[in-house]
Amino acid sequence: MSQPAPDGAPPPRAAPDPRDSVRTRGYLVVLLVAAVVGVPVSAAAYGFLALVHELQDLVFHDLPRGLGFHGTPVWWPVPALALSGALVALTLRYLPGTGGHEPADGMSTKGVSAVSDLPGIVIAAIASLALGVVLGPEAPLIALGGGLALGAVRLTGRDLPDQATRVITGAGSFAAVSALLGSPLLGAFLLMEASGLGGTMLGVVLVPGLLAAGIGALIFTGLGSWTGLGTYSLALHHVPSARTPDAAQFGWALVIGLGAALAGAGVRWVALMIRPHVARRRLPLSVLAGLAVAGLTVAYAQGTGHTVSDVLYSGQNSLDPLLEHRAGYTVGALVLLLVCKALAYGVSLSAFRGGPIFPAMFVGAVGGTALSHAGGLPVTAGFAMGIGAMCVAMLGLPMTSVLLATLLLGKPGLTVMPLVIVAVVVSYVLSTRLRLRQETASPPTRQATSRN
Repeated sequence: MSQPAPDGAPPPRAAPDPRDSVRTRGYLVVLLVAAVVGVPVSAAAYGFLALVHELQDLVFHDLPRGLGFHGTPVWWPVPALALSGALVALTLRYLPGTGGHEPADGMSTKGVSAVSDLPGIVIAAIASLALGVVLGPEAPLIALGGGLALGAVRLTGRDLPDQATRVITGAGSFAAVSALLGSPLLGAFLLMEASGLGGTMLGVVLVPGLLAAGIGALIFTGLGSWTGLGTYSLALHHVPSARTPDAAQFGWALVIGLGAALAGAGVRWVALMIRPHVARRRLPLSVLAGLAVAGLTVAYAQGTGHTVSDVLYSGQNSLDPLLEHRAGYTVGALVLLLVCKALAYGVSLSAFRGGPIFPAMFVGAVGGTALSHAGGLPVTAGFAMGIGAMCVAMLGLPMTSVLLATLLLGKPGLTVMPLVIVAVVVSYVLSTRLRLRQETASPPTRQATSRN
């Protein structure tokens, strides 16, 4: 309850309502700037994704054949990932900044990268993603979008208010990830939930962000058609139909939620255990981390006869083939894939640069698919619940996790949405408790300034 003002004192001023800015001419200018900025930012984001994709093909397909091999040797990831570790370590040592957000810290969009940090962010991300590290492109894209938008604001030479600058840089991030997750709305939900925006301020920032995301999606589509390279957008084309959930499937939702929370805690433990050692001896231990990821990849390929690409990369492009060719995977192969991918994910989080979303989705999808062999759990339901439960375990974003696990599956995803919600809630509650326990037992250390 507010206290009355002392006699003779002016009454306290009410806090300004952020919605008042929407009625100003300045807000219309900010909308226009956000729309304009969205064009070059989304084009730069598309170029980044295209470069990563082409380099992956060059390193893992064209180069082995050019050297006379018939296909890619199973040992090929060993030199590629060792080189990745060396390049990332040298980038963090000699270029400004810290190579962007540390993926072991989860998904964070707070703070805008300085323009001078962008070369290090881009090079560290390309060295990680193009050479097979188990991380995704979303975190570097968010940093790239915000940093480029900040640079555009400074090029105007105008001293904009802090709020306007935050709105424009946020719109740059929206544009950069506009089509990556399959829909501009999914990218918008991700950024809103990760940034913690709420209340009246949410609408003020959301409208320019959505505008930039819509324009960005159009740019992605246009460039994909013009270049013939595609949009690099997450899409699933082989989703089996789903039936109405029953009691048994709700029981599986509890199991998957609990299992994903425990698996996520294990992945985080691996990442946080290794990261301080890597920070102290960046070059040799980054190379060793790359060799560890390569060793897990080779072990899986040799043990199952499946391709090394199942373990390599973020998993974004492996989700649809997993559904399409699920009959070709035995339970043992799926379990080994789950273990190797999860361990490679944890090691990658500790030493490299990239985003945590797509590997979490793939690990969860593999786990849900494996459990569908036990009976009483349709593969679509297991697949969707695994994605949602593992995403929330790693990201701590329940709304985004539910949407990622359902909207991408189309109509079958909407059918199993109640199951996904239960699995996500169970995983979120348990993983939050486990995360707090981990943080209490081992307080976080500052790795960002290490240049060793």
